[in-house]
Amino acid sequence: MTKAKPSAALGARLSLQAHSRDNVATLLDAQLECATIASGLAIDRGIPFGHKVALCRIAKGSEVIKYGVVIGRATSAIRQGEHVHVHNIA
Repeated sequence: MTKAKPSAALGARLSLQAHSRDNVATLLDAQLECATIASGLAIDRGIPFGHKVALCRIAKGSEVIKYGVVIGRATSAIRQGEHVHVHNIA
């Protein structure tokens, strides 16, 4: 398991990529106005605590991977940094 990355810069969100194969990370704080995670990746503002963010572009129909396993497929194209939840995976 990859450990949570502490905020590298003031205002960066805390996130967890559980497996090196994951194409999403889980946000571990409620800093809804922050637009980056500690790795420096730009993300959408307003993503709630515990929700996922895309670490790379995920094409429509492609696998969404968390914990090193497929948790669903993208129902629409998902851009890097976008909120990943029930509205765009099934």
